[in-house]
Amino acid sequence: MSNPTPRLCLVAITKHGAAQAARLALDLPEADICTSAKFAATFAQLPNSVRAYDGALRDEIGPLFAGYDQIVFFVSLGAVVRLIAPHLRSKDEDPGVIVVDDAGQYVIPVLSGHVGGANEWSERVADLLGAAPVLTTASDVGRTIPVDILGRHLGWRVEAPKINITRVSAHVVNGEPIAFVQEAGSPDWWTRPTPLPDTIHKFASFGDVPLDRYAAVLWVTHAEVPPAQWEALHERLVVYRPPEEDGQ
Repeated sequence: MSNPTPRLCLVAITKHGAAQAARLALDLPEADICTSAKFAATFAQLPNSVRAYDGALRDEIGPLFAGYDQIVFFVSLGAVVRLIAPHLRSKDEDPGVIVVDDAGQYVIPVLSGHVGGANEWSERVADLLGAAPVLTTASDVGRTIPVDILGRHLGWRVEAPKINITRVSAHVVNGEPIAFVQEAGSPDWWTRPTPLPDTIHKFASFGDVPLDRYAAVLWVTHAEVPPAQWEALHERLVVYRPPEEDGQ
């Protein structure tokens, strides 16, 4: 199961920024453009939908947050931080926000990089522009398991209290031993180009795990997890539910 195509907008307010956005738009015809009216002509020959505004960019931020899943700003990082600050809600609700510098050298995920997908999109944008992505999320930088979104591209649903996800994520990025138990779902869950970290140990059944040897357990299963089992592992367990049609 793949995620739907995100609603994407490229935002530019300077001559150089508009030129960079137009260059990127050539490879992203599905993206909308939001730009100062004085630079609208830069995008005249492109198929992308263009919103040319006459007022202040700050007045566009609310509609951008409401209307898009990923927003790529060709605007300075400091300005973007100040512009978006009044609109922030939570990492589960905010769109991905990405900043590209005026020279098109660096692509920086600023908001919702992990859960919201801005890290992944930053890498894609950087590749299209020939730029360098600047990632700061620990699991992405360390090329290890992203506990809160693992298997999302396969339709897996994470099941755990938020405190468990926080605690287990810390164990993972700190390189502590982790038991990965897969009793269901596709085996194609590891999508990074690097090998699975040697701190992650695979098991075919929960019953095979010597729990005292592991800081946390990631369990992919269709089985019911009784309250006593959650309690026994005390914030060390995260469960993933693959679609039933996976057949494993």
